[in-house]
Amino acid sequence: MENCIFCKIANKEIPSTLVYEDDATVAFNDLNPQAPVHILVIPKKHFASLNELNDKNTMSALFTAVQNVTKKLGITEYRTVINTGESAGQTVFHLHIHILAGRPLLWPPG
Repeated sequence: MENCIFCKIANKEIPSTLVYEDDATVAFNDLNPQAPVHILVIPKKHFASLNELNDKNTMSALFTAVQNVTKKLGITEYRTVINTGESAGQTVFHLHIHILAGRPLLWPPG
């Protein structure tokens, strides 16, 4: 997608320090962290939200990337979040998984 900031990060059109990368995904630190560890894992292929994800390989790659990132960083306790839609808190319309860790996380969120 032409104006998608996450597509530009995935395509390396915008400089970003990647925490992780494989053939299908990239992961990087959130610019507005909500926890001491706040990493975003995104597919390189554009899907506006979870509602558009229709590819089992991409879905598998995203969750494998979450596992690889947390293993790489030695994180064993964390929360994953996928916001879908504006009223659910999605602000960038490119599917992404938040990895939050490093502090107690309250429930319910929001």
